[in-house]
Amino acid sequence: MTPVTERDVQLLRDALGPLRDREKVAERLLESSAKHSFDPDRELDWDAPVEDGKWFWPPELVSLYDTPLWRTMSEEQRMELARHEAASLASLGIWFEIILMQLLVRHIYDKPVTSNHVRYALTEIADECRHSMMFARLIQKGGGPEYPVPRLYHNLARILKTVSTTPGSFAATLLGEEILDWMQRLTFPDERIQPLVRGVTRIHVIEEARHVRYAREELRRQMVTAPRWEREFTRLSCGEAARVFSICFINPRVYENVGLDRRQAVAQVRESGHRQEVMRSGAKRLTDFLDDIGVLRGTGRRLWKSSGLLA
Repeated sequence: MTPVTERDVQLLRDALGPLRDREKVAERLLESSAKHSFDPDRELDWDAPVEDGKWFWPPELVSLYDTPLWRTMSEEQRMELARHEAASLASLGIWFEIILMQLLVRHIYDKPVTSNHVRYALTEIADECRHSMMFARLIQKGGGPEYPVPRLYHNLARILKTVSTTPGSFAATLLGEEILDWMQRLTFPDERIQPLVRGVTRIHVIEEARHVRYAREELRRQMVTAPRWEREFTRLSCGEAARVFSICFINPRVYENVGLDRRQAVAQVRESGHRQEVMRSGAKRLTDFLDDIGVLRGTGRRLWKSSGLLA
């Protein structure tokens, strides 16, 4: 296959319009990074005590919200579940960001090291390092345990990230970023929430907006320029990543740790119309985008539907 030059790409389009120049996109993102980047160790008050009567996660985003089991729980038990689910989501975020950093390093391995595109990728990796440390510190501050993903899926991710195509890597990046971003946008303005949690989610939302832009622009480019086999494999791997992500989203040990029956809780979450709506709403902006650029097709689309993230 003849290599695609930058000029070739400038003449190409997808369903969203002309592809943007890679270097110009990266230049704008670097400028934004210089103006709006944060050091969580200095920006946040880690020594402030946890505030009584405030949630660690919005109740409407807690997995059991509005289920029969939720209605039997005391307010104290509901808030305790929210605290554990916040720790579970922070643990999931660290896992996904470590995967993302590996994928980004692999993406730039053969790229010109002085390009804006590579400079921005390195900037994003630095952001993700800070985010992972910030989430780990939040888990410790909240007093909750770490919630690693089950060993099966931890090892399956080894395979997925090893065989991932370049467009598959950016599709997985968006999967890990956009759903949590939607939830965090509801969290940081919410005065019911612990101030530290609001601060953490605010920093993450601001910096992740750049990461999403970078990944979206590159995925659009890849879905136009990659060979057919790579696009087809991307559709399949992205669908499988969605399935794994939805399974790992909340570690079921959170239910045991607040005194609930694990099997009963998992069953009610699975049947909850409210929870299904939350997850689909969180994924909708992403699934609309992936549909527009041709990722949600065939078996991959069926996997997305089985994940519960796509109606």
